[in-house]
Amino acid sequence: MRLDDETFADIVEEALDSIPDGFRGYLREIAVDIEDMPDEATCREMDIRDPRELLGLYHGTPLTERHVDQPYRYPERIVIYQRNIERICRTRRQMIDQIRKTVLHEVGHHFGLTEKHLHDLGYD
Repeated sequence: MRLDDETFADIVEEALDSIPDGFRGYLREIAVDIEDMPDEATCREMDIRDPRELLGLYHGTPLTERHVDQPYRYPERIVIYQRNIERICRTRRQMIDQIRKTVLHEVGHHFGLTEKHLHDLGYD
């Protein structure tokens, strides 16, 4: 299943808008980008052999690991990989659910949640 770029971006935005107001303030300075697939450098950095495996990626320092003596590290960024999500979805509903799950998974990393925490919450 494929979506046009604008529709895909709208669904990503809707997922971000679903985050409760009390948490949204912590996301103001994070860029959320959509790319087709991860590049070779990203795959090497993440030790990923098949670039189709990666649906999203958080680049930054989780809030739980920041310290007042350390300067803020730019850029904080979440990347959602459109073609990889489209590849695993068969219906529009699956696509919407997977985009939301991927966005919230990466936002969870920003808040310091581990893969285990995210799995327990159903965002794996």
